[in-house]
This record gives sequence, structure tokens and C-alpha cells, in this order.
Amino acid sequence: MATFLESLPAELITDILGELDMESLIRISYLSRRLRDIVSDPSLNPWRRPILRELHSGTYSDTLKHLSVRQTVPRQNWIEILSLASPNFILHEATLPNLRASEWDECFSRRFLPGWRNWVSSDTGKASFTKALSRIWHRSRTTCTSDEAWTRYITLNRNGSANELEGWFWLLVYGCLNNNTVFEASSRTFSPTAIFNEYKLQNDLTHLETRIRLVVQLQDVRILALGTLNSPRSTLTVNPNAHSFLHPPGITNLDGYIEPPRNPRAVTDHGVYPLSPDSPHYPRVSLPSLDYEHMIHPLPAKSHANYPWYTPGGEDKRWLGSGEVEEEGLKWVGGLLIVAQLITPKTRERVEDRVPLQDLDLVLGPGRSQYASFVWDDLWAIAPWMEERITQKIDGPGLGI
Repeated sequence: MATFLESLPAELITDILGELDMESLIRISYLSRRLRDIVSDPSLNPWRRPILRELHSGTYSDTLKHLSVRQTVPRQNWIEILSLASPNFILHEATLPNLRASEWDECFSRRFLPGWRNWVSSDTGKASFTKALSRIWHRSRTTCTSDEAWTRYITLNRNGSANELEGWFWLLVYGCLNNNTVFEASSRTFSPTAIFNEYKLQNDLTHLETRIRLVVQLQDVRILALGTLNSPRSTLTVNPNAHSFLHPPGITNLDGYIEPPRNPRAVTDHGVYPLSPDSPHYPRVSLPSLDYEHMIHPLPAKSHANYPWYTPGGEDKRWLGSGEVEEEGLKWVGGLLIVAQLITPKTRERVEDRVPLQDLDLVLGPGRSQYASFVWDDLWAIAPWMEERITQKIDGPGLGI
């Protein structure tokens, strides 16, 4: 049997070995010199498929825990293991390999939001990765916020601008300031729903239901957006950027399909939320191109593996309507608040009598009260097409110029 297997081309042998489990693959590597060379060849790498199967299953074998001691396992596999495995496994169970500083930096970029480098600004390589992962593991199990006293978040305004706010939300009503109301929101008591409810009160939107959408889920955090839907009588309250953030221009809920661009002089967002050029919300900057790429830095979870394209399976619920409108023919109005919610051991538990991964189910219940900062660099990583659409970036409160 071994002689027949060795007579096959190396690529075909690799494809066959990829169907084995890791323990069997280790045994195969001892049968002959040629099989050992194939198993340890980084360009062939039959380890990738069995490793990914085990990572996606969530159950880790002893073989995976101590895989770093095997000389036949190409070190490149550890970039995926460190990017996808649970924090508890990496920190407390696995025997970590010796990687170059550049490889640890690649693991950091794939696993974490870029803004989280502020947590480990003085560290590099392995130290920065393990330090950030330790903080994530600690914060997902406790209410400790000593490393981040104030939580940052971003709001997309209907006038095309956006604000990055830290620790408090200065509510400014367009055209009518209401005594510069300040809403306190330290990391320990941070509640995006409370902040957004106050925003609705100041902007006369309390009659509209708060809609919450899961934009994308990473390994340790998921990005949520809070906004309101309505059937506006005019375009003055419509927020084109809210729709563009949730639905990348030109992409539909058909996996891999991109609509052809339309005439930019007649519409904005390539057909979404059509406005005339005379509208005050018509963009004065060039529209983004349709040259999308799968997001790698950071790497999305399996439920959003195709992001920014649609990922089948039932968890990618950004498209609840069709075309230019949401469900029931509504449009996004007012501001859109974007936050980063830490994933805890209880976050994925379903709350009874609610539609999973939609609206209040995303923020109410056990394991849904821990948040981390979401800053400009994180927004460009999650939605790079928004960098051209936002007319003005404002650090702190204010309407801009």
C-alpha cells in the first residue's frame, strides 16, 4: 500500500493526505523518506485541511496542542492556528512555536482590530500578541476595564461626516443645539443602547424602533451597528453612508455577485439611496470603486468568511431586504452608531423568544455587556470603501465644517 501511494504524483498524495486526521498524518510521515518529505514540504502542506477542520470544530486534540514540537509541520500553519483558535487554548493549553517577529505581527494583524495595537504599543512580536490576547481573555470573563477606562466608538452622520467619540457622547442636534447634553459612558458602564436612545431623544426619533445589525464577526469581537429605519417623506433625514456601511456598494446577498456601476451623476452609492446632484447630501468626493477583496486583516470568523461579500449559512443578516431598501421598504435615517462587542463564553447563547443575531438579541442577555474601543483604523479595516465616502472625520463631538 505504501509503495503504491509513493508512486503517485506528490500533489495527488498531498490531496489524499489532507483527508486524514493529524494523528494519522504523523504516522504516515514515518513510513518512508518520500512521504516524510511530502508531509514536511511547506509548498504542499497537507496539514492545512485537518488543522482547519479541528479549529472550526472547536474541539482541540492533544495532537494540536503539541503540534509545535513536530519538525514535519511547516511553521506557516501556526499563523492560522494563532489567528483562529480560542484564547484559552493558545494561552493555557498549547505549546507555542518559535516564530519570527514578523510572523507574530502577521498573527496580530489577522486576529485583532488594528486600533488594539494601542494596548501593546511598547511591545512587539510574541509579546504584543500574547499580551493583547491575555487582555481579551481577561475582559471576556470579568468586568475589569483597567486597560481601557473609556470606550471609543464611531457615529456616521446623515450629513456625510463621522465622529470618533471617547467615553462620552456629545449630542448635537442639527441646526438646534440642546445645551450641549453630555452622556457619560465609561467602559464599565458602557451601553450602546442607552447612548443611542439618548441620541434618538435629542433628534426626535424616539417613535422609531432601534435596529441593531451584526456587521461582521471576528474571533474575539463582533462589530455592531445601531440605527433607525423609516419611510421618510424627503431625503433630508436619509443616511446614505449608513446603508453603504452595511451594504457595500454594488454587492448583493448573492454570494460573489457585484452589480455593474451605474451613472454616478444620477445616483449615489451606485444605485443605493438615489439623490439628485442638487441634494445637500450628494457626495462631493469621488465614489469608491468596486474592486473589493476578501478581508484578511483582521480575519473574519467562519460565519462571515466571505466578508465583505455575503456569507451563506444564516448568520450574515446584513441583507434583510432587497435592492435599495431594507425590510418593509424602509430606509436608514438619522445617525448610525458603530461599536465593537467582545465575544464571551455566553455571547453565542440564544435568548428565548427572540430572532437570533438581530436587534436586541445582540446586546441583551448574558455575555453581551463587554465592549472594546472601535476607532478610525478599525473602520477602514472593516469597511475600506467608507474612507472615500465620509466627507469629514471629526475627533470628538461636533458637526464639522
